[in-house]
Amino acid sequence: MAYYEGLSPEQIEAQKSANIRWIWIVAGILAVITLIEFAIAFTDLPRMLKNIAFIILTIVKAFYIVAHFMHLKHEVKILIYAVILPMAFIVWLIVALLKEADTIFNVLFG
Repeated sequence: MAYYEGLSPEQIEAQKSANIRWIWIVAGILAVITLIEFAIAFTDLPRMLKNIAFIILTIVKAFYIVAHFMHLKHEVKILIYAVILPMAFIVWLIVALLKEADTIFNVLFG
Protein backbone atom coordinates (compact mmCIF):
# COMPACT_ATOMS: atom_id res chain seq x y z
CA MET A 1 0.00 0.00 0.00
CA ALA A 2 2.93 2.34 -0.62
CA TYR A 3 0.73 4.17 -3.11
CA TYR A 4 -1.49 5.41 -0.28
CA GLU A 5 1.31 6.07 2.19
CA GLY A 6 0.84 9.28 4.13
CA LEU A 7 -2.88 9.61 3.33
CA SER A 8 -5.67 9.58 5.83
CA PRO A 9 -8.32 6.83 5.62
CA GLU A 10 -10.79 9.34 4.16
CA GLN A 11 -8.30 10.37 1.49
CA ILE A 12 -7.60 6.73 0.66
CA GLU A 13 -11.31 6.02 0.22
CA ALA A 14 -11.73 9.14 -1.92
CA GLN A 15 -8.80 8.10 -4.12
CA LYS A 16 -10.13 4.55 -4.50
CA SER A 17 -13.59 5.89 -5.41
CA ALA A 18 -12.09 8.24 -7.99
CA ASN A 19 -10.08 5.36 -9.52
CA ILE A 20 -13.11 3.09 -9.70
CA ARG A 21 -15.21 5.88 -11.21
CA TRP A 22 -12.55 6.50 -13.89
CA ILE A 23 -12.41 2.78 -14.74
CA TRP A 24 -16.18 2.77 -15.29
CA ILE A 25 -15.96 5.89 -17.48
CA VAL A 26 -13.30 4.28 -19.68
CA ALA A 27 -15.30 1.03 -19.82
CA GLY A 28 -18.35 3.05 -20.90
CA ILE A 29 -16.35 4.77 -23.65
CA LEU A 30 -15.12 1.37 -24.87
CA ALA A 31 -18.69 0.02 -24.82
CA VAL A 32 -19.96 2.99 -26.86
CA ILE A 33 -17.21 2.52 -29.44
CA THR A 34 -18.08 -1.19 -29.64
CA LEU A 35 -21.75 -0.33 -30.20
CA ILE A 36 -20.74 2.05 -33.00
CA GLU A 37 -18.69 -0.74 -34.59
CA PHE A 38 -21.64 -3.10 -34.25
CA ALA A 39 -23.96 -0.56 -35.91
CA ILE A 40 -21.51 0.02 -38.78
CA ALA A 41 -21.35 -3.73 -39.41
CA PHE A 42 -25.04 -3.74 -40.40
CA THR A 43 -25.04 -0.66 -42.63
CA ASP A 44 -24.92 -0.62 -46.42
CA LEU A 45 -21.62 1.24 -46.59
CA PRO A 46 -19.01 0.16 -49.14
CA ARG A 47 -16.71 -2.57 -47.85
CA MET A 48 -13.57 -0.42 -47.97
CA LEU A 49 -15.25 2.37 -45.98
CA LYS A 50 -16.39 -0.14 -43.36
CA ASN A 51 -12.86 -1.52 -43.07
CA ILE A 52 -11.40 1.95 -42.60
CA ALA A 53 -14.02 2.78 -39.97
CA PHE A 54 -13.31 -0.46 -38.11
CA ILE A 55 -9.57 0.17 -38.17
CA ILE A 56 -9.96 3.73 -36.86
CA LEU A 57 -12.36 2.68 -34.10
CA THR A 58 -10.11 -0.22 -33.13
CA ILE A 59 -7.14 2.14 -32.82
CA VAL A 60 -9.21 4.44 -30.60
CA LYS A 61 -10.15 1.48 -28.40
CA ALA A 62 -6.53 0.34 -28.28
CA PHE A 63 -5.50 3.85 -27.21
CA TYR A 64 -7.92 3.82 -24.28
CA ILE A 65 -6.87 0.34 -23.19
CA VAL A 66 -3.15 1.12 -23.37
CA ALA A 67 -3.44 4.60 -21.88
CA HIS A 68 -5.67 3.77 -18.94
CA PHE A 69 -5.49 0.09 -18.12
CA MET A 70 -1.79 -0.29 -18.91
CA HIS A 71 -1.03 3.13 -17.34
CA LEU A 72 0.89 4.44 -20.35
CA LYS A 73 -0.90 7.79 -20.04
CA HIS A 74 1.36 8.73 -17.13
CA GLU A 75 4.67 7.63 -18.67
CA VAL A 76 7.38 9.78 -20.24
CA LYS A 77 6.82 10.93 -23.80
CA ILE A 78 9.62 8.90 -25.37
CA LEU A 79 8.06 5.67 -24.11
CA ILE A 80 4.70 6.73 -25.54
CA TYR A 81 6.33 7.44 -28.91
CA ALA A 82 8.10 4.08 -28.77
CA VAL A 83 4.65 2.47 -28.68
CA ILE A 84 2.78 4.81 -31.05
CA LEU A 85 5.29 5.00 -33.93
CA PRO A 86 5.43 1.23 -34.56
CA MET A 87 1.65 1.19 -34.32
CA ALA A 88 1.48 3.84 -37.07
CA PHE A 89 3.54 1.59 -39.34
CA ILE A 90 1.28 -1.35 -38.53
CA VAL A 91 -1.78 0.74 -39.45
CA TRP A 92 -0.13 1.70 -42.73
CA LEU A 93 0.60 -1.99 -43.38
CA ILE A 94 -3.01 -2.96 -42.68
CA VAL A 95 -4.36 -0.27 -45.01
CA ALA A 96 -1.91 -1.25 -47.75
CA LEU A 97 -2.77 -4.95 -47.41
CA LEU A 98 -6.50 -4.23 -47.49
CA LYS A 99 -6.11 -2.17 -50.66
CA GLU A 100 -3.94 -4.82 -52.26
CA ALA A 101 -6.36 -7.60 -51.30
CA ASP A 102 -9.27 -5.60 -52.71
CA THR A 103 -7.41 -5.13 -55.99
CA ILE A 104 -6.54 -8.83 -56.23
CA PHE A 105 -10.14 -9.80 -55.42
CA ASN A 106 -11.45 -7.48 -58.16
CA VAL A 107 -8.97 -8.87 -60.73
CA LEU A 108 -9.76 -12.49 -59.94
CA PHE A 109 -13.50 -12.29 -59.32
CA GLY A 110 -14.43 -8.86 -60.56
